[in-house]
Amino acid sequence: QVQLVESGGGLVQPGGSLRLSCAVSGIIFRISDMGWYRQAPGEQRELVASITSGGRTDYADSVEGRFTISRDNAKNTLYLQMNSLKPEDTAVYYCRRVGSPYWGQGTQVTVSS
Repeated sequence: QVQLVESGGGLVQPGGSLRLSCAVSGIIFRISDMGWYRQAPGEQRELVASITSGGRTDYADSVEGRFTISRDNAKNTLYLQMNSLKPEDTAVYYCRRVGSPYWGQGTQVTVSS
């Protein structure tokens, strides 16, 4: 059974930082390409950042230079370090194995003063 459990969200002021974590089970994590997605109210879910099994990363233009995706294969955990947060980063953030139909419950990130 595939499980993805996101954590680390919260309320932060503009310019602040958060680190999201995603604990993964039920798949062979170390050979899986993974991604962080987000969905703002009234918007479609979008890919924010991805990382291949080999460690190659890719980012949406809107977060390039501010967000960093990483993985710890020993812990079956995916991370998203978010710096210089903006109000437009407010959304529910999800992790997923690229191409998989399974989603976690997400973690809410709210950027507001």
